[in-house]
Amino acid sequence: MNLVSFLKTVPLFGGLTTGQYDDLAMITTMQDYRRGQEIFAEGDPGTGFFVVMEGLVKIYKLSVEGKEQILHLFGPGEPFAEAAVFTGTTFPAHALALEKSRVLFLPRRAFIDLIQQNPSLAMNMLAALSMRLKKFAHLIEDLSLKEVPGRLAAHLLYLSEQQDDAATVKLNISKAQLASLLGTIPETLSRILARLARQGLLAIDGPQITILDRDSLADLAMGEKL
Repeated sequence: MNLVSFLKTVPLFGGLTTGQYDDLAMITTMQDYRRGQEIFAEGDPGTGFFVVMEGLVKIYKLSVEGKEQILHLFGPGEPFAEAAVFTGTTFPAHALALEKSRVLFLPRRAFIDLIQQNPSLAMNMLAALSMRLKKFAHLIEDLSLKEVPGRLAAHLLYLSEQQDDAATVKLNISKAQLASLLGTIPETLSRILARLARQGLLAIDGPQITILDRDSLADLAMGEKL
């Protein structure tokens, strides 16, 4: 897929004219990253934002003690670090390629010039940032109000809605990374997965998880006890 064709598939850039897509492509650069390579670090200048073209990108924070908390995982078609366009400050978290990835970089100044010419871009950007804020609110709610089993259940249901087969979820990150995303440790996550399997809610085969009892999993996600 060429650059313009890909840009047309990105919701953030929906509804533009052919000429506007061409203008967007003119300011966009492709960047390739190997697995485990840093894209930017917290505190780096926010010179622009990114869109994943291929691969998977992790956004995370590090505590003073070095403990990692994954905030988001972004796949093809998803933008990240958009706030840099409006604030012009530093990146508030780290970004790293979890697998071999190709991302598009859109420099802040050039993109602002395009927004001034095409207000629809600004509306799309605001919609994307609103969705990101909503995700952050859910993350805060999950980490502060739900026990780990409820967070896991909610995440598995979310993945099942994003993937083609609603009954089978394929984890695209390691269990250690999933534990970090859910705000727990790998040992606790393994125990909960084993318990859910014993109770007949899930069947686990490596990275593939089959949801056997969706209703019970939904109850758990809503705060019901195991």
